[in-house]
Amino acid sequence: MIRNLIFLLLDILWVALLAQVILSWLIVAGVRNDVVVQLYRSVSQLLEPIMRPLRRVVPMIGMVDITPLVAFILLAVLRQVLARLL
Repeated sequence: MIRNLIFLLLDILWVALLAQVILSWLIVAGVRNDVVVQLYRSVSQLLEPIMRPLRRVVPMIGMVDITPLVAFILLAVLRQVLARLL
């Protein structure tokens, strides 16, 4: 039960992170309607407690923020570790 809840939370974070990345691409591409911007803000607010500490450690590459990539990798590693432990 708790194991399933933990993995569900990790899946939700994964999807939210993917949504944030896609929405940020849409905004950069010029799709700035109210729905896209509001979704982006909501997802970013949800992920901010995770992304803020990572941004302090992960350097930008030029003008590209690779923090989401690092977050994807960390979520995958965390999932594997928890799968072995639980």
